[in-house]
Amino acid sequence: MRIDILTVVPELLDSPLSHSIVGRARKKGLVEIYVHNLRKYGLGKRKNVDDYSFGPDAGMVLTIEPVFRMIEELKSERDYDEVIYMSPDGQRLNQAISNELSLKENIIILCGHYKGIDHRIREHLITREISVGDYVVSGGEIPAALLSDSIVRLIPGVLTDSTSALSDCFQDSLLSPPVYTRPAEFNGWKVPEVLLSGNPKLIQAWQEEQALERTRALRPELLEKQ
Repeated sequence: MRIDILTVVPELLDSPLSHSIVGRARKKGLVEIYVHNLRKYGLGKRKNVDDYSFGPDAGMVLTIEPVFRMIEELKSERDYDEVIYMSPDGQRLNQAISNELSLKENIIILCGHYKGIDHRIREHLITREISVGDYVVSGGEIPAALLSDSIVRLIPGVLTDSTSALSDCFQDSLLSPPVYTRPAEFNGWKVPEVLLSGNPKLIQAWQEEQALERTRALRPELLEKQ
């Protein structure tokens, strides 16, 4: 799989995409991630990528030409399944979307910045808009890193235990059950006896019950999707 990320602040993506699970996946060759600086196609001596908006609104707007030229360059080299814009008013990211995108071969992620992007980019170049929540951050770089991480960990071979991702929160519209490790007792706080029983059927039944109870208590709206 290949992910191309377009941004005006590539430095923001260096660390989250170079360490831990994503970093190891890149080193193993299981995923290719390239971060492109839109200033490559910036205008004028200063390589400007933003301008004042038409109308009375304050704030700078990412201009269309650098984005268009960068996407055209990438598309001339390969076909892309999706051109995604990280947007606060996009489709809310969930596990189903990450599952779907993990099956793609090539995707582009555009990080907005400043006040936003020229709307013609959204109308003519973007195939999908994704939001990481109902709030606004300074740019799309951190959301792009979140999306990339959620996708990469699902690629076969990325996680040491291939079944680990299948038991994550939200895979079956339920929260995960509680997890414990050694020691079995600490400061008088004990691990539930069923987890020490060695009985797989009892443990699985307990986990399913706990997942349902936690979802009902903490995220009841998830149960409405079942």
